[in-house]
Amino acid sequence: MTDNALTETEHEFLNSVFDLARDNKPVALKSLFDQGVPVDLTNAKGDTLLILAAYHQHTDLLQILINEGADLDRMNDRGQTALVCAVFRNNLPIARMLLDAGADETLGTQTPAQVAQFFELEDMQKLFS
Repeated sequence: MTDNALTETEHEFLNSVFDLARDNKPVALKSLFDQGVPVDLTNAKGDTLLILAAYHQHTDLLQILINEGADLDRMNDRGQTALVCAVFRNNLPIARMLLDAGADETLGTQTPAQVAQFFELEDMQKLFS
């Protein structure tokens, strides 16, 4: 084990933070942010809490993350942003929230517009036309 390695307890804690995002626990996450947990924490796949909130369609949590200053354009290891995830899930309100907050629609291995076109998501295609 190197000096930078995390203990099993630390790994469990970090995994629990991501579980809070997946399970839509905005109050618990806000409390952790207030205690110093970074809003742009990433998991082993490069997913941020914002990416997870967008993918799992948790609007309230997404708004908290935006308010906390989450990096709207951070990409995971697959080159996906939160906006790409919202488009993939065909969630127009979340896509609009991210765009209104300043998310860059040109980023990603496949851009949000390309994802919308590939999956033939009509409302999303209109959003990016």
